[in-house]
Amino acid sequence: MSRSISGLDCKEFYSRDGYLVNFFGDRWRLNKDITICMGSIEEFLGEAQEGCFRAVLAEYAKYASASYALNIFYAFKWYLKKTVGLEPFSVESLLSYRSTFNSDDQQQLSVVRGFIRKWSRLGYPGIPVETCRLFDNWVLKGNPKGNNVLLMCPNKGPLTDIEMQGVGSALISAYASGRLNVSDCCCAMIVMMTGRRPSQIAALKFRDIYYDGSRYWIYFPRAKQRGLKWRGQFNKFAITEDLWLIIQEQLEFVAKSYSALVGREISDEMTDDLPIFPVDLKAANVEGFYEKLDGDYFHVPVRGLRDKIEFVSRSLGVISERTGHKMCLNSRRFRYTLGTNLAREGSGVYIIAEALDHSDTQNAGIYVKNVPDIVKRLDKAVALQLAPIAQAFQGVLIASETEARRGGDPSSRISNGRAYVGSCGSYGFCGALAPIACYTCAHFQPWIDGAHEEVLDRLIGERDRVQEQTGDLKIASANDRLILAVGDVIHRCRMAKEGMTNG
Repeated sequence: MSRSISGLDCKEFYSRDGYLVNFFGDRWRLNKDITICMGSIEEFLGEAQEGCFRAVLAEYAKYASASYALNIFYAFKWYLKKTVGLEPFSVESLLSYRSTFNSDDQQQLSVVRGFIRKWSRLGYPGIPVETCRLFDNWVLKGNPKGNNVLLMCPNKGPLTDIEMQGVGSALISAYASGRLNVSDCCCAMIVMMTGRRPSQIAALKFRDIYYDGSRYWIYFPRAKQRGLKWRGQFNKFAITEDLWLIIQEQLEFVAKSYSALVGREISDEMTDDLPIFPVDLKAANVEGFYEKLDGDYFHVPVRGLRDKIEFVSRSLGVISERTGHKMCLNSRRFRYTLGTNLAREGSGVYIIAEALDHSDTQNAGIYVKNVPDIVKRLDKAVALQLAPIAQAFQGVLIASETEARRGGDPSSRISNGRAYVGSCGSYGFCGALAPIACYTCAHFQPWIDGAHEEVLDRLIGERDRVQEQTGDLKIASANDRLILAVGDVIHRCRMAKEGMTNG
């Protein structure tokens, strides 16, 4: 390939994220997460065309996000693969390529058109005039937006309040039992409670966690902003004290890990630049440690952070009351949930866009178009019907107190205020309100003959009372998962009694 393209002598350039890239290299590393294998394009283009292609793609690599540049590369490569045997950029090749798409799936075609148009605008040779004229007559549809939100898809869309309660409860239980470490729990809680993208969470440093004396904040680096460098702009997000405390545990763990890595205490000034979620420190190169802290070298790759979330999802195994199956959890679903809940509460598109860190209201509008209803009435019949599907009860059903883990200890008995309903199998102190909190606790051992229906009637009656007094379904439904857990116990008791009778 010629080292000069249309008079442009280019050897190296910096990506938007500050990585030095060899223009003629086979691999363009644009940031810690993304590398483009440029050598794989050679078989489709002539030497001159390849040089122009690199020059155009370099414009995206310098001024757009690395992921956007990578998507353009793959879309363009796919176009070349699908039109092998036809002259690249010819009218014939583009018409042939368009015929492979249906009318509702033309996003990749739009990407190719935009790239070729930019090629022509930059003045590089190789784009026929008739191709540009063809593009002027094309009307292409963008990606369909918001279907998972609008349809409340049970597998990919927003989570219901009951599902969110289940995830929160399971997450705390998994961390308390040691099934999740502090890093996994902290990552999952940030994703769940803030709805931020993995790239934003992976870019967090110690200095981004802030307490102003009255409120706790995370200053999230913005993402998907054109022309914005890594950690080039921030939006703050208010968080709860519970999230603040688990983050502090993670910061303490990371600080100790880095001190052990470098063999000495790290100064407070340097600590501010430590990543909240670091790479595997066992494989990290500490040479030039303090210089590397300023960049992204020690930050976990975005793929690694997504892996954390997937691991947490598998570990929790929370059952959805809508499907009866384990939920697949990811950051996108939590973002959908945040936007949906804001719309339910009457927030407009501007507030939703701000909360989701959008630059405009183009995508925020989907949340207010079709605000899903919370279950308006959860009566006893509905609760008993949904309960076996949701499987909200986490304890162990026992025939009587004699089978309980602490059966000989009268203090282990759980009462509903009138009669005993079960036993507590925990030897530790518990400050939770019994028996209400017990039905979603893994240590609870309900008795088959316990007065569980009285608990259910009381909870449903309280739900109806709150709804009538406040008119707020969100507040009234706060204990819906607990209601399903009690219903689950009642259902299991009935099944156990039928088994005893039939036996």
